[in-house]
Amino acid sequence: MQQRAAPTFVELFTPKLVTVLREGYGLGHLRSDVIAGLTVAIVALPLSMAIAIASGVSPDRGLYTAIVGGFLISLLGGSRFQIGGPAGAFIVLVAATVTAHGIDGLILATFLSGLMLLAVGFLRLGTFIKYIPFPVTVGFTAGIAVIIFASQIRELLGMSLEREPGELPHKLEALWAVRHTITPAAVAVSFGTMAVILLVRRFRPHWPGMLIAVAAASVGTWAVGLDIATIGTKFGGIPSGLPAPALPNLSPARVMEVLPAALSFALLGGIESLLSAVVADNMSGRRHRSNCELVSQGLGNIASALFGGFCVTGTIARTATNVRAGARGPVAGMLHAVFLLLFMLVAAPLAAYIPLAALAGVLALVSWNMFEKREFAALIRASWGDAVVLLATFLLVVFRDLTEGILVGFGLGVLLFLHRMAQAVEVQTGLPMVAEDVADSTPEAGRVPYDPARASDPDILVHRISGAFFFGSAANVAIALDHLAERPKAFVLDFSAVPLLDSTAASTIESFVRKARRRQARVHIAGAIPQVRQVLLGQGVRPPDVAYNATVPDALAAAREAIAAPA
Repeated sequence: MQQRAAPTFVELFTPKLVTVLREGYGLGHLRSDVIAGLTVAIVALPLSMAIAIASGVSPDRGLYTAIVGGFLISLLGGSRFQIGGPAGAFIVLVAATVTAHGIDGLILATFLSGLMLLAVGFLRLGTFIKYIPFPVTVGFTAGIAVIIFASQIRELLGMSLEREPGELPHKLEALWAVRHTITPAAVAVSFGTMAVILLVRRFRPHWPGMLIAVAAASVGTWAVGLDIATIGTKFGGIPSGLPAPALPNLSPARVMEVLPAALSFALLGGIESLLSAVVADNMSGRRHRSNCELVSQGLGNIASALFGGFCVTGTIARTATNVRAGARGPVAGMLHAVFLLLFMLVAAPLAAYIPLAALAGVLALVSWNMFEKREFAALIRASWGDAVVLLATFLLVVFRDLTEGILVGFGLGVLLFLHRMAQAVEVQTGLPMVAEDVADSTPEAGRVPYDPARASDPDILVHRISGAFFFGSAANVAIALDHLAERPKAFVLDFSAVPLLDSTAASTIESFVRKARRRQARVHIAGAIPQVRQVLLGQGVRPPDVAYNATVPDALAAAREAIAAPA
């Protein structure tokens, strides 16, 4: 079979929009994309404003993010169905950045994170994000869900609190102290909003439950004249258009201040967007281009910052809605952004009537859906290692820091993997001198008649190493090779079941060869694949100290010949 050539730079970074247009794009496809784009826009409209408010910024910035960033991610992205916009996963980071550096610091951090994602994409590092362990993704998603819900308790209950602490224990303590300020009208609106969403989802799953619930809450609040906070009373409404683009303050001192936040945005944005693209692949049977997707995410964040938005990423819920609505390609995502812009141009004054309690109800359900309850319980039961990784990530995200939780969880996941791989390596000693897969009754040309003395040759000892031989297992292999009572004249090391070997393992073999040479015993290495042999040679395991043979029988024959030869 002829091997396919590696993809070129142009192939790797060609947007999926170009691919879709090359395949042929007609009126039927456009009609499907219009319907899908409108469906996603209806979902994204209340969600974008709710996420912005929960992040500590005005609702219009959430719309800027969805319109500008979402349009570019669909236009230039490596996924057919990705929908870009503000994501619930960023609420904690965005709120912390606004508190520490202000709105201008948030915009600068978003701009810098876009540059980082561009670099990661063009350096083709996107494929490495898939190595983040599953317990880490479940743990940090669950942790974010808990923090999002906690951030909405004040609005859900209509409580009065001048300054809400960021840390969860202090937040809950502060909320408990003002529990006497609970507003029954706000409680009724928030829980009524959630009830409408759940009822629509149950009986009319194809209807836009979030938009219906928020619209009903707004009309009810206005009609009854409820004295609760709305977008109009808190933010003065939203503007009816996009602002003029402007560069953020790029002074070196300011850049260094917000650099940690930008790194966090880039890390989480890359993970979230590629996870969303994988979800779309699983639903549609298509394949995304990960590095092209990261480049589009980078450009989307840069453009979002220029227009006053904040960090944008691929959103799993909206992307899944796009696929289920029958989207045919990236045009649906582009149209979703256009429909949101039309809402700002035409219906912006109506947003002033939206109660904050209704948006809090929307986010409360979003956080409930984010918490992957089935996966969380399954990982707790799976093994102690997976449970430790999951709980460490979850608890650090909730009580410490999102980035810290991801890094610690990833580190624990890597250690767990290395431990499991090291346990899988096995050293077998005293193997039979004939191939195990050749039956005695099978005729074989040149077979030597059975000789008990030859079959159990005391001058040659065979070791078979099986499994990935790397630094995690090198110590165990060294112990197995050193604790040998026999002192044969030759050793045969069977490497035919070793798919991987690193420099630490090669150094272990080099040390064994030196000890064998001091015993005046020769070492033969059999069955090493070219990659393994190259690492061994690079570490000094080379002739004349060792001999390389294709198979164990070849190595045995060479060893006997060397033993029989005169000194």
